[in-house]
Amino acid sequence: MTLAWLCLMWVFLSATVATLPLRIQFIPGAILLVAGPVLIIVIGLQVGFVFSVIALAAYVSMFRNPLLFLLARLRGRKIEVPR
Repeated sequence: MTLAWLCLMWVFLSATVATLPLRIQFIPGAILLVAGPVLIIVIGLQVGFVFSVIALAAYVSMFRNPLLFLLARLRGRKIEVPR
């Protein structure tokens, strides 16, 4: 039951952060970006693999731009960040 509440809280927090101006989104978004895989792993351990794959698909869908940015940075590309 606690896992369900943590997942719901993560979803509502990520929706709230998405409504913030872009310059303020960075730190809370980074925290949510790191917390997501932790929740996905716990979902996989407690509920099952299928639900963790569904959660991973939702995570990648929500954070596709930051994940693409991190992937480009890891490849050594210089990306301009909007102000």
